[in-house]
Amino acid sequence: MNAIVILFSVGLILIAAEVVVPGGILGVLGGLALLGGVIVSFHDYGLGGGLVAFLLALGLLGVVLWLEFVLLPKTALGRRMFLKSAVTGTSSKAAPEDLTGRTGKAVTALAPTGYVVIDGQQNEAFSRAGFLEAGATVKVIGADNFRLIVTPEN
Repeated sequence: MNAIVILFSVGLILIAAEVVVPGGILGVLGGLALLGGVIVSFHDYGLGGGLVAFLLALGLLGVVLWLEFVLLPKTALGRRMFLKSAVTGTSSKAAPEDLTGRTGKAVTALAPTGYVVIDGQQNEAFSRAGFLEAGATVKVIGADNFRLIVTPEN
């Protein structure tokens, strides 16, 4: 009986800690502890005791999840922990393909990767010509994933 109570308690604590330490590992370990408690119940108390433990584990899990996701966000601590607004953003104002043919300046040395400014916007760039000094004038000849491909402007 003590092993079942300990496994259930550890499982519920680990599942509750998942809110504070996200990543899934604590939740999985908590679920495994609950499962271990149910298995020990089946072993020690047979089919009837195991089913009671299984239903108890489901009920306790439901209570813990309700406390975490319904009650906790309404508390002062929960309001600081949970995100209320959406996070939005873009990787670039212009798509890299739209900058093909434009010229700009190297902000950092391109060896062969660095940063360039095109139309006032800083972008990651790859120099086809190899090393380019900071301040060099460059021309965009294409795009590769999220970076521009540039050559020295002659």
